[in-house]
Amino acid sequence: MRAVIFDFYGTLARWQDSHLSNYTGVFAAHGYTLPDEVLADYFARYDGVEHSEHSTSQDTYEAWVRHRLGDLMSACGVISADEGVVMDALRRSDQGPMVAYSDAAPTLAALRAAGLSIGVCSNWGWELDASLAQVDLLPLVDVAITSARAGARKPHPHIYQTAADALGVEPDDALFVGDSWAPDVEGPRRAGMTPVHVWRAEERPGERPPELMEGTHRIATLSELLALVDLS
Repeated sequence: MRAVIFDFYGTLARWQDSHLSNYTGVFAAHGYTLPDEVLADYFARYDGVEHSEHSTSQDTYEAWVRHRLGDLMSACGVISADEGVVMDALRRSDQGPMVAYSDAAPTLAALRAAGLSIGVCSNWGWELDASLAQVDLLPLVDVAITSARAGARKPHPHIYQTAADALGVEPDDALFVGDSWAPDVEGPRRAGMTPVHVWRAEERPGERPPELMEGTHRIATLSELLALVDLS
């Protein structure tokens, strides 16, 4: 292995206050209900899509984000008089303060000290670098690839190849580490990378992890990655 590529949210960092950065909570605060199945359908509809026409500039991308959120508001019955305030609240929730997981920085530092290149590849907004800087991880990352700029959302194959190309490695030279099954395990595996599924049981009460496929791995903490690549 020559490189390790990480997902960002839920893998390296989390919201500082999940009640504020939470679409369900935003809708509830304005008197609306966001059913779980509607939210799941929303993400399923847009994950994995290629959207290069919406990634020509930050303004173009922001317009597409607001279009997508408009669909979500329509599905929740938001009336026209409330659309502006709900939209602004949703965008604020997307840009709330974050904190890194406690073992993120030590793990990245150890991997880099061992000579591995470090990438971050995330379904994230235009300024992934700014988010990494906010949680004090940017100096430990060689390349940050965001779907907003790449023009494709995981698990679309283009974004994984973009990350590998940016790091100067072939996909089969890279581990991909993330907490979401389709974007961080199935997608990287199809792209030729070795997936490492992060499963923090304390964040998923009552859930069971998917069964691992051949050639995939699972860790409960980022620090376990060091043993996986024999750096313990």
